[in-house]
Amino acid sequence: MGIVIGVMTVISIVAIIDGLDASFATQIGNLGAHTVYVDKWKWINTGNEWWEMRNRKNVGRAELEAIEQEATLATAVAPMANIRATVTVGDVELTRLQVRGTNGSYLQTGGGSVAAGRFLAGPDVELSRSVVVLAAGVADRLFPGEPWDAVLGRKVRIKDHPFTVIGVLERRGRMLGMDLDSNVSIPYTTFLRDLGGKRSIAVAVATEPGQVEALTDQLTGILRQVRRVPPERPDDFNINRQDQFLKLYGQLTGALYGVAVGVGLITLIVGGIGIMNIMLVSVTERTREIGVRRALGARKRTILLQFLIESSIVSAAGGAVGTGLGFGVALILSVATPLAAAVTPGAVALGLGFSAGVGLLFGSWPAWRAANLDPVEALRYE
Repeated sequence: MGIVIGVMTVISIVAIIDGLDASFATQIGNLGAHTVYVDKWKWINTGNEWWEMRNRKNVGRAELEAIEQEATLATAVAPMANIRATVTVGDVELTRLQVRGTNGSYLQTGGGSVAAGRFLAGPDVELSRSVVVLAAGVADRLFPGEPWDAVLGRKVRIKDHPFTVIGVLERRGRMLGMDLDSNVSIPYTTFLRDLGGKRSIAVAVATEPGQVEALTDQLTGILRQVRRVPPERPDDFNINRQDQFLKLYGQLTGALYGVAVGVGLITLIVGGIGIMNIMLVSVTERTREIGVRRALGARKRTILLQFLIESSIVSAAGGAVGTGLGFGVALILSVATPLAAAVTPGAVALGLGFSAGVGLLFGSWPAWRAANLDPVEALRYE
């Protein structure tokens, strides 16, 4: 029973963690697989870094234009100026909605894809047009029950400025607790004109696969030059990358794996002690049989191997039952909760292999006793 519970526990926890890994990787991919983000702020900070970053000079148009002109490794550059504002259509009012000023390259940096109409184009930005692209969730709430194609050309108001809807984005879901379907995008230049241009912006920069590291170095050089950072001073900006989240997430799941292994190890040890007791009883009950075999010429190592194989099979059988139950728990979690638990071949091999190893380890003492029984005494045993 200890083997069954131990393997089931390990399989279940590993399935949950693997499911979370897959879900997290998918969500991180929504940021753009080969995109970095130039920003005044660091995505993940510790200690008193916030105070140092707060006093930095804002990232603005000078940095954006320098990146557009000098970053030869960039395949797309998109500014991202954000503000929380009220968006209204008639009597429908959405407060504190994220309004983003950007350009047509935003989709190439991981901003999603268009479901109806079109996204922002060059002329929209150059002429500072009052046009807006709605995320799917915003379109549903502003125009409930209406198909997205029927929303095109309709008027919305953002902080009392009128905008014409030119597109609706595909639904994207949530990432790290953020609703990716709850924002609107307007031309970057219109954002600066109507909603204010003094705030710091972020710049999303996409590149070819395998060029993220080189792009990061190139952007660092460009930004230090344009912001006139002396060689002896550290960077006064941040280049945020997805692997920062992946590294943090890896540390968290590493701790969970440690807990899973610890719990599983305790239960497997308990199960191993049970197997050792069973095998000791088996040796006692089969003492006469062992004596007969030894009298007929069976070697010690043959008896030893026989009991080791038996204990390993008993333990592996418990591991197989535990694996099946672990599958069941993972399936129930996938159906009953938002967790996308997934049982991998590696987890199954780990459970079965570890349980067989426990049987081998805890069966060695009974096997040694059986192999070293005196044949004469064993034959006299009643």
